[in-house]
Amino acid sequence: MLRPLSLLKPGQSAVIRWLSDDRSITARLLDLGFTPGTAVTCTLSRSHGAISAFLVRNAVIALRREDSRLILAEEPDMQEDLKEVDSLENC
Repeated sequence: MLRPLSLLKPGQSAVIRWLSDDRSITARLLDLGFTPGTAVTCTLSRSHGAISAFLVRNAVIALRREDSRLILAEEPDMQEDLKEVDSLENC
């Protein structure tokens, strides 16, 4: 399920799937490493989520809520992860 990056809590990870169509902010986000298919982890959230920090491509980047709302991400499916672990154990 896709949801805005702004809803991630510290410690939660997701994979970026979509960026806003607003070219001015999208160019900046792409330059910072927020690209579709990239894994991201929320490391910090302050002022009730007004500012959050995300680990992306081995760098921690802080974004304002209004910017992190423009990024849609998908949390990993735990069931798929468990299936993968089971298949590795059976090798």
